[in-house]
Amino acid sequence: MRAQDTPRTPAILPRPDFHFKGQVGRTYLESDPAQFPQMVQAPKGAPNILMILIDDCGFGQYSTFGGGVPSPTMDKLAADGLRFNRFHTTALCSPTRAALITGRNHHSAAFAGITEAATGYDGYTCILPKSCGTVGEVLRQNGYATAWIGKNHNTPTWELSQAGPFDHWASGLGFDYFYGFNAGDMNHWNPILYENHNLVPASTDPNYYLTTDLADHAISWVREVKSIAPDKPFFLYVAPGATHAPHHVSQEWIARFKGKFDKGWDAYREETFERQKAAGVIPQDTKLTPRPESLPAWDGLNADQKRLYAHMMEVFAAYGAECDYEMGRIVDAVKQLPDADNTMIIYIAGDNGASAEGGIEGSLSENLFFNGFPEKWQDNIKAIDELGGPKHYNHFPAEWAWAMNTPFQWTKQVASHFGGTRNPMIIDWPARIKDKGSVRSQFLHVIDITPTIYDVCGITAPTELNGIQQKPIEGLSFAYTFPKDSVNAKSHRGTQYFEMAVNRGIYYNGWMASALSFAPWNPNRENFDPDKQKWELYNIDADFSQANDLAQQNPEKLRQLQDLWWVEAAKYNVLPIDWRAVIRLNSELMGRPSLIKGRTTMTYYPGTVGVPDAASPPMLNKSWTITADIDVPANANGMIVTHGGLEGGYGLYLRNGKVNFVYNYLGKERPTFTAKTALPQGKTQIAVDFKYDGGGIGKGGSLTITANGKEIAGGRLEKTVPIQFGLGEGLDIGEDVGSPVDFTYKLPFAFTGKIEKVVIKLGTSGLTRMEELQVEDAKQQMAKGDQ
Repeated sequence: MRAQDTPRTPAILPRPDFHFKGQVGRTYLESDPAQFPQMVQAPKGAPNILMILIDDCGFGQYSTFGGGVPSPTMDKLAADGLRFNRFHTTALCSPTRAALITGRNHHSAAFAGITEAATGYDGYTCILPKSCGTVGEVLRQNGYATAWIGKNHNTPTWELSQAGPFDHWASGLGFDYFYGFNAGDMNHWNPILYENHNLVPASTDPNYYLTTDLADHAISWVREVKSIAPDKPFFLYVAPGATHAPHHVSQEWIARFKGKFDKGWDAYREETFERQKAAGVIPQDTKLTPRPESLPAWDGLNADQKRLYAHMMEVFAAYGAECDYEMGRIVDAVKQLPDADNTMIIYIAGDNGASAEGGIEGSLSENLFFNGFPEKWQDNIKAIDELGGPKHYNHFPAEWAWAMNTPFQWTKQVASHFGGTRNPMIIDWPARIKDKGSVRSQFLHVIDITPTIYDVCGITAPTELNGIQQKPIEGLSFAYTFPKDSVNAKSHRGTQYFEMAVNRGIYYNGWMASALSFAPWNPNRENFDPDKQKWELYNIDADFSQANDLAQQNPEKLRQLQDLWWVEAAKYNVLPIDWRAVIRLNSELMGRPSLIKGRTTMTYYPGTVGVPDAASPPMLNKSWTITADIDVPANANGMIVTHGGLEGGYGLYLRNGKVNFVYNYLGKERPTFTAKTALPQGKTQIAVDFKYDGGGIGKGGSLTITANGKEIAGGRLEKTVPIQFGLGEGLDIGEDVGSPVDFTYKLPFAFTGKIEKVVIKLGTSGLTRMEELQVEDAKQQMAKGDQ
């Protein structure tokens, strides 16, 4: 009997508490035999599920869909199963992931953007509503073992610390086991990881690599569960950090791609386009869309630019190939289990299109983009031989991202066009999918995954979950596409809206209206008027790649779709639309909840490590003082306090007894202030006092270091980080967890003495008139959209 033929599961979860229904007398001798409540069993025939979600991946990236990055794991799954060439995401990571695990549109699930850019409107809080229960929670309460391995970018930033609450961690979202990171991206050489709620100690393996580690834990978990409970189906959700920046990968992998991208991005697009047609993943009459005018042609570059950019693509290709290899290890392990035929493997190549966040000239530190600063290739080429390694948070240029999204226009962040939203998907399920190697072209959206899982597992989407009335599932099952005779089945989805930072789109019965707001490599959002936004119109039933704009020929159809977009926007919490960019990353200015909001003095004790950035002292754009009470041994070494890592931050440490303070300005400059003489042994109070110049964000100031009240070092910081120190690293006391703030010491650089406490005092906007003007100026810029 197939799962969908079995009785459906309860619509109200959890099930009622057990109640003994027999006769109860004065003693057990006079009572009916005792009965225990039985463990919940999954519906008969319900499949195991392995769901893999690659990060920042374009439609034309991997070889299985015609790209230039080898993907043998995808190739094997595609040969055994189905490829879907009209599957869509939201154009950004957190929103796609929220939609994926809930079956609701991203604004319905309160994820209009990434968690670090949340605002206080219903569709924008990035607090997953309890009315949007996750597929993990529903499967868990219906007899599944559940695990989440890798990236979690669906927990509010202010809930990420060890103080909790843990309702929105993976454990609170229905997953029995979690091993991974709670951030948008992560350093692959020196990650900050959690196992359930516990910080994972840094590996001592000199060859440690994050994706390998994640694969190891996924394999270990699924084997252990199936050994202990072989009849219990599993739901294993694997979300590696690859291929999101940083593009970290070993030199051995990089060497495999030497010279393979020397022809450049224009040639890559053309070659990939031809491979896609040959592979049958795009129609033969598809048109290759042109390069945006704002992106340079490969032939117009000089020799050094070509050398740098070709190598950046070699690094990225190696990164992507290594990721597919590690996912292959998980797939192979699952395929070796006794019930492998009844395992549905969903492999989604991207939570959005390839990322253009490296800017026009590429990047050594992606955090520069998020702080609103472009980079220059002349600087980046100096580090060409270090790309992929632990010293940089490197990202290829936007032109390569555009090429990875062949044959479509635009990239990640652009929800209006398929370069940002159309991603490859492969489903392999030997027990049910017999049309091996075939392609399906029904119009699908990421919200359709969860209802499809419920459908094939014989599970009812609950109307009430844990005492909360549930929003209706907004996705639609596409299990109807699995049979052999469904290749030409009509798509069940008639309408789907898209929106990300006012990049807007609306699909309606074969038509697509699209309105671009900003190129993603432009961090500025000046003088934008959504009522003057240009709309385009495409008949995508006849125009697979959105190459032929019909807005002028068919204004009535365009008007119909524009009006429909506003209807859908009002229905799904899209309003109010918001086009502000990097300023939304500043928690203080946006007024997000915070464990440190309103506090001007914070005291930390030894053992406090891995504090996330959102729970760490907000030391940007203000004066501050760090005071550390320590006991100094002979020849003392080690970190006293640090915030951030290789992308930006600061560190106060001792080397050979001498006090050092380093300020990492976005990986570009690391001014360091060092005492001339070593501290005497014994108790010492070190203070670092920074006086901010004011007058705006990111300004400089004077810095003074004292020991027991006596000045021992100091000088000026000519500029400071304006928006955020880093993307995934916060405060550590007594050692450095994650990546180093500079490269003069070896991790974890634990302090060899004793720390009594570290006190951080912050200036406020009321401290000086200059700071008042600075905060007011930032707020005005935010209101205007000038940032």
